[in-house]
Amino acid sequence: MKIKIYATSDTHGTITPYRYSDHKEMNMGLMKLSSLIHKDEHTLLIDNGDVLEGSPLDYVHHLKFEDQIHPMAKCFNAMNYDYINLGNHEFNFGKENVWKYIHDTNAICLTSNLFDKGVCFGKEYVIHEFDENNRIAIVGLTTQYIPNWEQPKNIVDMTFENVFDKLKQTADKIKKNEDVKGILVVYHGGFEKDLESGMPTENLTGENLGYKMCSEIEGIDVMISGHQHRSIAQFCHDTCVTQTAFNAKELAYIEWDLDTNEKVAKLISADCEADETLYPLIEEEEKATQIYLDQPLGKLASGDLLVHDAFEARLHKHPLVSFLNRVQLDFTKADLSSVALFNDATGFNSTITMRDLVSTYVYPNTLCVVRMNGKTLKEYLEKCAEYFELTDGKIGVAPRFLAPKPAHYNYDMVDGVEYTIQVSKPVGSRIISLTRHGIPVKDEDSFTMVMSNYRAACGGDFFMVKDCEPLMAYQEDMVECLRQYIEKHPVIEINHQNNIKIIP
Repeated sequence: MKIKIYATSDTHGTITPYRYSDHKEMNMGLMKLSSLIHKDEHTLLIDNGDVLEGSPLDYVHHLKFEDQIHPMAKCFNAMNYDYINLGNHEFNFGKENVWKYIHDTNAICLTSNLFDKGVCFGKEYVIHEFDENNRIAIVGLTTQYIPNWEQPKNIVDMTFENVFDKLKQTADKIKKNEDVKGILVVYHGGFEKDLESGMPTENLTGENLGYKMCSEIEGIDVMISGHQHRSIAQFCHDTCVTQTAFNAKELAYIEWDLDTNEKVAKLISADCEADETLYPLIEEEEKATQIYLDQPLGKLASGDLLVHDAFEARLHKHPLVSFLNRVQLDFTKADLSSVALFNDATGFNSTITMRDLVSTYVYPNTLCVVRMNGKTLKEYLEKCAEYFELTDGKIGVAPRFLAPKPAHYNYDMVDGVEYTIQVSKPVGSRIISLTRHGIPVKDEDSFTMVMSNYRAACGGDFFMVKDCEPLMAYQEDMVECLRQYIEKHPVIEINHQNNIKIIP
């Protein structure tokens, strides 16, 4: 028997094919992927997590429609999904929303290594029977690294089991006790090593363990991975593995002959007509989202803060960065402020709307203030300086910030001090000048510094932050901080601080 598996992952609430920043139609969205799916009794349809956060529709649902069924759950039900897995971003709006999503979705939740007060969010494993002679086991897992990013209030009483240990234990149990043709793993996590060479592609923190699982656990036939937003359809050792890009731009498709164990995987682009039958299911919330996004909040005194060249905006600190840091400093009264320019940030038009805010600050991050000494501040800036690389005398982006997935959000720019990065220097010694108000910063100097909760939790491998004293954690997300600031200052003068120099 040949079976077919369709898988989505990291859709981040993207349903329609229209970009929220400018209404442009794109090859993305669940409505397009729906047109590519053809189910029969030998077909599985699976989602691999990160659906409840990432789009303005997600955000507005959380603000205004939280007691209703989530638009993604409505679409999954209409598309007849068989199984869902949870992603790390599912918890951004609290675990109660996760439980509601699981309850409202007809598909079975697979997540086996996350527990709330000892109760597992999903099944230990599922035996899916196509007929009496053709059965497979399905195991769902999610990166155990969630506590390193998530706000503690969102994961109270939760435990996170190591995915490798959990899968090893579960696979051994299945092989011992079940009569199945194979094991399918649905893993909201990625690959920590190159699939061909086995060389590490990131710091081995445990965030991603796909390579270790495929190489060290026998009997894993297929792994649907995610989290890294990479485009993968190949083999890792003896395991057929897939991963799709984010925002429903691709659909993973696997054909698996259960008699011969032959497997073929490919990715299908969302380059097709949209399935318009899904739109009525989300119409009310989608229209409310568009109204919400077009709310004018304030004006710039002159010009705009649009980002036309993202690399130039980081190389020559864009005025938008100064403004974001200014808002963080105003909100927290800290000495220093650190902010990243996220992937695909659009910037602000002269008349600022909510559309500008959610298209520029795309994560529901909150703000944290820590106490940092001068020595740690320099280590922090050295970590930021790793973003750049010198090639033939020209400054560019270091490859590891481009692949295996773009990570421009891990380059921070700090206001409140003046510093120079010399890219030709070895990593770890690139900060050749660091001053505050023109006075050199000493190791023993002490500052209060505001940053995102992601960075305060050492996200992006900023491990030096763990030694800083936490002073304050704010509940308002950054978009709300921006909204409040703009409404309080309806005509905004940009006081750009050209405090960062980057030289070859």
